[in-house]
Amino acid sequence: MYEHDHSYKLLFSHATMVKDLLRGFVHEAWVEELDFASLEKVSGSFISDDLRSREDDLIWRVRWSGEWLYVYLLIEFQSTVDPFMAVRIMTYLGLLYQDLIKHRQLTAQDQLPPVLPLVLYNGQPRWHSARNIRDLISVVPGGLERYRPQLEYLLLDEGALSEAELAPLQNLVAALFRLEKSQTVTDIQSILTNLIKWLQTPKQDSLRRDFITWLQRVILPKRLPQVQFPQIHELQEMRNMLAETVQQWYADAETQGLQQGLQQGLQQGLQQGLQQGLQQGLQQGLQQGLQQGLQQGLQQGKLEGERLIFKLQLQAKFGSLSLAIEEQIQALDAETLLHCAKRLLTAITIEEVFTDIP
Repeated sequence: MYEHDHSYKLLFSHATMVKDLLRGFVHEAWVEELDFASLEKVSGSFISDDLRSREDDLIWRVRWSGEWLYVYLLIEFQSTVDPFMAVRIMTYLGLLYQDLIKHRQLTAQDQLPPVLPLVLYNGQPRWHSARNIRDLISVVPGGLERYRPQLEYLLLDEGALSEAELAPLQNLVAALFRLEKSQTVTDIQSILTNLIKWLQTPKQDSLRRDFITWLQRVILPKRLPQVQFPQIHELQEMRNMLAETVQQWYADAETQGLQQGLQQGLQQGLQQGLQQGLQQGLQQGLQQGLQQGLQQGLQQGKLEGERLIFKLQLQAKFGSLSLAIEEQIQALDAETLLHCAKRLLTAITIEEVFTDIP
């Protein structure tokens, strides 16, 4: 989890990522008026110890109509939803304003600058907590309700964003979210093609390296835990390596399947040959048994190869397989295996692959 958190912070430490985050996912008119050329990360020297302890949070500022506007980006990786996130946001915003006053970023005549509190949530359960502090406070009638504070934060719940929403966006943050949600090596290769095109200029070298680091330390170990990857320095190199890995999988699966099938077929053929030899004569029976064994071995080898390839396709899409699923695959004949392979193309869950098998 530490590698994931740290890598995300590195990525959103780049102005280009924050720009794409605001343009692609904050659908409000004021975003179009921002001077993104002025976008800068607020220096740690202007942040109090209380805010510096928030290691996963980033504070940016950008010019809007000649004035500074602040973006407080809180990156949340916890596995459970925080029901009191609105309280935390109110606290962090108050600390930010205190620091701006303390370090004389404001005069007595100035108004406080606007702040966009943005929570980027990466957990598994969908976010369901109140987004406004007002909704967490009991209502007392008779006038006291006037004093309830009101502060809302903007939530980006990655898991709630569909592929149909993300794929059309020519946007680095959308590519990041799609990589997080990718299920297959093919998905990763497709997104890498876009990243290679978008991050090809020398001024993007640092961001490109951070993407490579995140992919190699977080995404690839989760998607391909059985593969040991060498140190990679370029996105194109990573894409080529993934293509070679998939090709090697299929080659190994076919070779292993043929070897297993031939071995099983020859053993069965010899047994049948010995039995027939006792009845029809040893020489004739052995000859027929060996011929049958070779035929059965080739057929069995082809089927074993297809089963192994099918297992790899399941693992690439759904992750590791249970013992029950592996036993079920081993029991499939050629016709049923083809039926399941077709179901795999559209199945959302692994259970759907094996639904209605003959």
